Amino acid sequence: MSTEEIIEQIKEMSVTDLAELVKALEEEFGVSAAAPVAVAAAPGAEGGAAEEEQTAFDVVLTEVGDKKIQVIKVVRAVTGLGLKEAKAVVDSAPKPVKEGVSKEEAGEVKSQLEEVGATVEIK
Repeated sequence: MSTEEIIEQIKEMSVTDLAELVKALEEEFGVSAAAPVAVAAAPGAEGGAAEEEQTAFDVVLTEVGDKKIQVIKVVRAVTGLGLKEAKAVVDSAPKPVKEGVSKEEAGEVKSQLEEVGATVEIK
């Protein structure tokens, strides 16, 4: 399979499938997808102007709302956590759901949580 074919397959995946793929790759190769984000941000910090442009965002669940079970399901889907861990995140709101993600991913997670009635902040 060529690199282009792999990229095309990834483009067709849902956010949930991508999250599972990233987790599986991290476990398989003993790496963390968050590390390249931190490394990429470090050279920009020297420039001074890069501090104004945030590259990593945290999605924080501030309020659960009326549909707690649906919020737990979304938290499980976007984080890959088990039921018990996802429930703990929801029960301890305000709590970060995802940390160090791109602006696009943070927006997607926020919209998914807001669809089920949760209140979310991106920091």
